Amino acid sequence: MKKSAGILLYKNTPEGLRFLIVHPGGPFWKHKDEGAWSIPKGEFEGDENAFDAAIRELEEETGLRLQGDCTPLSPVKLKSGKVIYAWAAERDFDTSTLRSNTFDMEWPPKSGKRQSFPEVDRAGWFSVEEVLVKINPAQAGLLLELHQKLI
Repeated sequence: MKKSAGILLYKNTPEGLRFLIVHPGGPFWKHKDEGAWSIPKGEFEGDENAFDAAIRELEEETGLRLQGDCTPLSPVKLKSGKVIYAWAAERDFDTSTLRSNTFDMEWPPKSGKRQSFPEVDRAGWFSVEEVLVKINPAQAGLLLELHQKLI
């Protein structure tokens, strides 16, 4: 069974609650928006602690080194069978400072050329209504659970 772990950041603003989600980098996602965004997360294997993986993935995908308390959220299961473990933390993050690790792939396909792409090409703070449009639908439960805890 594949497993992922991630962190859902939130903050209170004068306009209301805002949640941080990220857009995947690379050519397959370049022109996709609605339903393509995600919480900062990534796969982990074996006996790696899920929370440690979530902290690591947040830093790899955003450059933010998170410290302090986090609230566990109920895991969600994707259609593929993958389970996503997530935690929430109230923090601010300046999206203009986004620093993501990269991955290499052959692009264009069958060209023999390898290119490097960021895992995450942008991040944004959105209202719950906006997130529900942008986020991968399988992850909406994480957002809705956190929103219920906060209101």
